[in-house]
Amino acid sequence: MSASSTCDKPSPELADLPALIRQWAVELGFSDVGITTPDTGEHATHLQDWLAEGYQGEMDYMAHYGDKRYTPTALVPGTIRVISVRMDYLPAPDSPKDALTHRDRAYVTRYALGRDYHKLIRKRLARLAGRIDGALNGYDYRAFVDSAPVLERALAQRAGLGWIGKNNMLIHPKAGSFFFLGEIFTSAPLPVDAPFEKDHCGSCSACLDRCPTDAFAGAHKLDARRCISYLTIELKGSIPEELRALMGNRVFGCDDCQLVCPWQKFSKPTNEQDFQPRHGLDNTDLAELFLWTEEQFLKRTEGSAIRRTGYEGWLRNLAVGLGNAPSTIPVIEALKKRVDHPSEMVREHVRWALRQHGL
Repeated sequence: MSASSTCDKPSPELADLPALIRQWAVELGFSDVGITTPDTGEHATHLQDWLAEGYQGEMDYMAHYGDKRYTPTALVPGTIRVISVRMDYLPAPDSPKDALTHRDRAYVTRYALGRDYHKLIRKRLARLAGRIDGALNGYDYRAFVDSAPVLERALAQRAGLGWIGKNNMLIHPKAGSFFFLGEIFTSAPLPVDAPFEKDHCGSCSACLDRCPTDAFAGAHKLDARRCISYLTIELKGSIPEELRALMGNRVFGCDDCQLVCPWQKFSKPTNEQDFQPRHGLDNTDLAELFLWTEEQFLKRTEGSAIRRTGYEGWLRNLAVGLGNAPSTIPVIEALKKRVDHPSEMVREHVRWALRQHGL
């Protein structure tokens, strides 16, 4: 957005503006905010090394845009500051670890249980930018919410919002990692915050050890090709057979590397109603979801991040979950009803699931 306000109120001193920005951010539902320069530092090299290893799998977009992904000034010329914000999303009450123990129920990553966060956070960021614009005229602002080539965790770390853990998640010592990030790129010369320098992971390797599919090649090295979030969301074809039994009942995303992190005991439940579970997706039988028609899928995932996988991908994921579920009558009958599904990909995963039950 362009900062072209004609507000005639006297502008506060730049030194005082960060405190006001924090106040406005909290009023808009954000949990924390920090300001940094448009410099991603060593994170740019880390991304380039990661891509060179081919860890991105089919996510070709990760290599697009040249240096714009790790150089904010190339993405938005004139940017001299980045305002980074955090918004918690963990529903309350919620027991994600318990949900994983019920093998006949679907596990959906906690960020996708409610409405898609993109629109909500983008609107809040636009309002925050508007307030800053009203107090400090003559500058430009542009908001991003996981919708452009932005190294948001790197910028958040440099803005003082936490450190990047061994699982590549941004972790805050008083909030864990169950939160969304957003950014405002601006040409305003705001005072900057100190980066979060200390890494509190220490010798802990719980996140690396707990990964169901052993997707970590080492600390900070995620091989997306083995990651359940990638397999259930990004991958458009068949899921490698050797990984299916390891996926359990996780049908959209995975939270395991976050759930075992000791710092999650400090996670804050969200008050945002849009992030609360919809259509019982935090506690629904795999068999019931597998029998949704495409019309039901589209209706019940309207405004949800789950739409990203598509109906065919949704059935593929659920078939894997059913193959890993107890051999009950509802599970077997649900699978048999999809044996002749029009999609060869769905049929393939159904046949695999039935073999898992000895059929």
